[in-house]
Amino acid sequence: MYDDVLVPTDGSDTVLETLEHALPIAADNDATVHSLYVVDTRITAAAADNATDLTETLEKDGREAIAEVEDRASAATLETTGEVREGTPAKTILDYADEHGIDLIVIGTRGKSPREKVTSLGSVSERVVDNASIPVFVVRDADTSH
Repeated sequence: MYDDVLVPTDGSDTVLETLEHALPIAADNDATVHSLYVVDTRITAAAADNATDLTETLEKDGREAIAEVEDRASAATLETTGEVREGTPAKTILDYADEHGIDLIVIGTRGKSPREKVTSLGSVSERVVDNASIPVFVVRDADTSH
């Protein structure tokens, strides 16, 4: 049913919880686990004079986040691949899914309160769910109190 499963990562602990769901799904389907870290160009553009340094730092963070997903997938004897890209997170995740024929996206969410949703740029996971043409499995962070 699922040949390619995408796990977007931001390097947070929520991704570890997401993997607890994504890896068994991938194993049950003998699927390849794709990991993707997006360097948010909105953040780097706002850094102006420090944009290059910030981009390099975020790319390094992204490589480490990808390595964590790949290590866990490999430990589960799953085929894995990972990539760091620049862009806006939701759009870049959906573009990657289209380009790689992804069958399922497993993404974590922090579970923001209504007030946090209004004051933030919005939820990446919500945007992915709203715009995906494939199934999206959303894993809520267990540490949220909302």
